[in-house]
Amino acid sequence: MILTDYYQMVKLPEQKSKLRLDCKMSTKSYPEFEIMRNKSGAFFFYFGDVPECFGGNTHRKADKAITKTKNISSVYVPDITQTYGFGDVRGTKDALLFAFSNSHTQLDVFVARGQLNNIRQLYMLLVDGELNNEIQQIKKQASTD
Repeated sequence: MILTDYYQMVKLPEQKSKLRLDCKMSTKSYPEFEIMRNKSGAFFFYFGDVPECFGGNTHRKADKAITKTKNISSVYVPDITQTYGFGDVRGTKDALLFAFSNSHTQLDVFVARGQLNNIRQLYMLLVDGELNNEIQQIKKQASTD
């Protein structure tokens, strides 16, 4: 399998922050995300526009960003007619694939460890539906957070 980890992030109605997404389900297996859990075991991040402080090429190219006190990933959306995007985890060789709900109230994050160099090809496989079987399999491995 190419996809190694899965996190379903949702906008909870009781959250005051418009940008905060909380983990509802996950495989609880990706170390880079697991170390970001708080004392009660909850994992969340903020999904919004690229902050001005990112600067450089990242700011010119990225459409959105995932942050939690620091940059986790820039989010690239090559085709605005699609509900898919891609990114990477800062400081790793891991690729991230994103599937958004139309209202951006849910964000499915799929990790492909060590696949950073193949990120655009993985994005195309995602858009073409060729990862659907893997997505179904990895979602079955997820448990409620």
